[in-house]
Amino acid sequence: MSARSGGGTTRAEEFEELRPLLFSIAYRILGSVGEAEDAVQETWLRHANSGTRPVSTKAFLASVVTRISIDVLRSARVRREAYVGPWFPEPLLADPYEDPARSAELADSVSTAALLLLERLSPPERAVFVLREVFGFGFPEIASAVGRTEAACRQLAVRARRHMDAGRPRYEADRRERAELADRFLGAIREGDVEALRELLAADAQLVGDGGGKAPQWGGGVYGADEVAGVLAVVVPSFLAIGGVVEPHTVNGQPGAIVRDRDGRVVSTLALDVLGGRIQTIRSVLNPDKLGHLGPVADAWTVVRETTAQARRPAEQPDRPPDRAGGRPLRPDRGGARA
Repeated sequence: MSARSGGGTTRAEEFEELRPLLFSIAYRILGSVGEAEDAVQETWLRHANSGTRPVSTKAFLASVVTRISIDVLRSARVRREAYVGPWFPEPLLADPYEDPARSAELADSVSTAALLLLERLSPPERAVFVLREVFGFGFPEIASAVGRTEAACRQLAVRARRHMDAGRPRYEADRRERAELADRFLGAIREGDVEALRELLAADAQLVGDGGGKAPQWGGGVYGADEVAGVLAVVVPSFLAIGGVVEPHTVNGQPGAIVRDRDGRVVSTLALDVLGGRIQTIRSVLNPDKLGHLGPVADAWTVVRETTAQARRPAEQPDRPPDRAGGRPLRPDRGGARA
């Protein structure tokens, strides 16, 4: 379609200008990079094939991508109920939509913790919350997007906000504090410094992974500062010794890392939740289906085997950490169960 608007902008040019916003709306509703991209593409096809020109292209396209995303989410929720182990959203390294006036809100709304809270909402509640609280759409536009009255949308917004506020921690660290804590954490796991890790972790810290039955995961999770510190102090140095890399990177708007094998292929991502000056949760996405958009994906099973073999080698340095921390096995196990 090459028809131009009164200002001389083609329909395709208008769409491309709005693509980052449309993706950001779809991703927050769906928690999936691939599904969000598909929703945006379907939105373009409907727009390109429409015989009419909307009064507000932004409102029209936001409405279309929201309706598509709600439909996709309804079927996705059924699949997630049968998901093997914990389900985490696909890692997003950079949000394509930018609004300097709302940068902090946008970053927080795409965090793994926030997206997991959104999972508790019904699809219409989730859509209303995203459109209203994150992107500031008016209720007339939201009503058109979700197919409800304005009054109903206001009620959905109130319920969604109540659920989200109830699940959020009372105190969150500022962005600089998060970044500084992450730097110290990544340095400590590289060095295998158990004591430094204990100081950085909350007493009830947890390490959890999303393997989806297709990659190793941390069993049912590793819980408590001592356990988490002990496991990481063994695993990470052994992984680095076989050529692996832990690359600091923002993940879903929060401090984290991309974990790569010796050939630069993606093994997993790490995202850190910081609360009260300590790291509360470390979430690792290892499911290869959720990593393909980041580049070539490693065979995580091979990486784990090589890392485990390295950790179990006879100690060449007298200070090498023991193979077990707190009596727990070193390696993540298949199917969410420990050996």
